[in-house]
Amino acid sequence: MTLEITDNINALVDVMPPDIAEALRATGRFESLLEIVLDKGRVCEARYVDGNVELTEREMGQEDLEHVVQRIGAFGDDNRAGIERTLHRISAIRNRTDEIIGLTCRVGRAVFGTIDIMRDIVESGQSILLLGRPGVGKTTMLREVARVLADSKRVVIVDTSNEIGGDGDIPHPAIGRSRRMQVKKPSRQHKVMIEAVENHMPQVIVIDEIGNEYEAAAARTIAERGVQLVGTAHGNTLDNLMMNPTLSDLVGGIQTVTLSDEEARRRGTQKSVLERKSPPTFDVVVEIQDFDRVAVRHDVAAAVDAALRGRNLEAEIRTRLPSGDIEKTEVVVAEPLPAQAQRSRPAPESPVPAVREWMREGGRPAPLRVYPYGLNQNRIRQASKSLNLPIILVNDLSEADVLFTLRSYYRQRPHAIAEAERKGLPVYVLRNNTAEQMEHYLAEIFGLRLQADPQEGAIAEVRQAILNVQSGRSRSVQLSPRESGLRKMQHDMVREADLLSRSSGTEPRRRVTVYANR
Repeated sequence: MTLEITDNINALVDVMPPDIAEALRATGRFESLLEIVLDKGRVCEARYVDGNVELTEREMGQEDLEHVVQRIGAFGDDNRAGIERTLHRISAIRNRTDEIIGLTCRVGRAVFGTIDIMRDIVESGQSILLLGRPGVGKTTMLREVARVLADSKRVVIVDTSNEIGGDGDIPHPAIGRSRRMQVKKPSRQHKVMIEAVENHMPQVIVIDEIGNEYEAAAARTIAERGVQLVGTAHGNTLDNLMMNPTLSDLVGGIQTVTLSDEEARRRGTQKSVLERKSPPTFDVVVEIQDFDRVAVRHDVAAAVDAALRGRNLEAEIRTRLPSGDIEKTEVVVAEPLPAQAQRSRPAPESPVPAVREWMREGGRPAPLRVYPYGLNQNRIRQASKSLNLPIILVNDLSEADVLFTLRSYYRQRPHAIAEAERKGLPVYVLRNNTAEQMEHYLAEIFGLRLQADPQEGAIAEVRQAILNVQSGRSRSVQLSPRESGLRKMQHDMVREADLLSRSSGTEPRRRVTVYANR
């Protein structure tokens, strides 16, 4: 199959200063042009697939930037603008006084025929999540999905930065018969997603860049209403998404559960294990590896469960051959990793023997020698200082009492981690690289009980309330009593979410109630 490409490249060249436009036309090679970069005080640069070319010898001045700005659409809150009826995107860099001092002019192309590599999945009615590194073609494929589905279904695109449908009120022909809803502010994307479902009766919702927990919650709400959802998210692979605490809900969410003694023995794992929290929002995940190659996870729930149990993720590799044919390769699930690799951390109720040896009878604990692999050492020091615990960071594995690392490194099984496990050294696998997570594990090792942080509790509570109100599950949510500073923080978070709030009661039982903004 031959791919048809439409780029309206002349429209982008025409907004450039005359000498830059002339240099671009003289250079040619429009088919491989990715973007044009104009920075104040530097020469203009054209970036191609195979390298960069300086278009002028002179440095760009403020007048050059203004020349471009005056010929394009208005910049939104995300500092992005476009050229009407095209897919080109112009992104601005501003100084501290909000003056534009740099422009990145990215070439937008409509490529017809890109979804032949996964057309059967698109037309199956399943909700699909596209993942991949920036510039790999997620938005291009998303646009083509919308166009193809719109021939037989009611499709609504939630287009926050006008990347899918192009700039201006009239969308680009590349989206076919799809309807496009623009978003005034990026922070309102989740609201427009819900509005699209409630007001326009779509059979398919297409959304680019699901990036925060509110949008993740809105996506789940849409999927639960029986609407096919096709979107993209920040992350290269399913494994990346699982490790993202904000977006992991898209694939079911991750939680720690405590197994019974019998179940732990049956599985051959520690009593504390990670499990999927709920059914995934998306049925299928497609990892775009490059323009002609994707990895398909047909059963997201099964893939996540396999990963949490220490097995390689099951995938189907699809490749577009030069002839246009699609080659499918089944990837077989690997053998399970050793039981030790399936744990996220030693069970708190049964500390490893080495931990007990660090404790001095009736006195202060002996120093704990920690080998940090892939962790921020300053945060480990901060965590030990906060708990008043003696920690020594070592660079030699032979000197260590324990090894701390992250799940992303642990899955790769590098030499240091494999060697630590071979020697029987306790390996603690952290979910994220934060001082709070390190405090949790250090407290567990030394047998300390941590008091819950009231600020973290207040933040978590108001976030959940906001999600409940925005999703329509509750008209109002009353929060727990908090001191005045924490209530102010809760009010601010509610206001940022474009909802209403009110404090009621008398001290020390005064509390915040969250309301829908209707």
